[in-house]
Amino acid sequence: MPEIGSPAPSFSLPRDGGGTVALADFAGRKVVLYFYPKDDTPGCTTEAIDFTRLAPEFAAADTVVIGVSKDSVKAHDKFCRKHGLGIILASDEAGDTCERYGVWGEKSMYGRTYMGIERATFLIGRDGRIAAIWPKVKVAGHADEVLAAARAL
Repeated sequence: MPEIGSPAPSFSLPRDGGGTVALADFAGRKVVLYFYPKDDTPGCTTEAIDFTRLAPEFAAADTVVIGVSKDSVKAHDKFCRKHGLGIILASDEAGDTCERYGVWGEKSMYGRTYMGIERATFLIGRDGRIAAIWPKVKVAGHADEVLAAARAL
């Protein structure tokens, strides 16, 4: 996982609605890059809805929000339509970006071990460096906490 103060790993990924999204697209702006396990699951849906609810406030703080999972663009499009999401969702099907950000790893549920995305959020400053990291995110209140950090940056 990158450390606070280190350069944010670059990425260019397919995104919801078509096209691509790259970190370089937002040079000079703040970026919230949040990683989540799976579209349309309870925690991931709540998190996406919370970031969407606060999207105007993030925009006012000159901050773009990008959610990343290994789901396909088609799945992202369906997820966005179903829940009226208003944030960018990037598809990292190959998992390269997840690995560079250190969020791909061994997880455990109901006694079963498997590989998956650890829910984590990175706040990237205007200078392209990691300004804050929230590892192993708990969804309740998280988007509000990230917004406060973005405003303070």
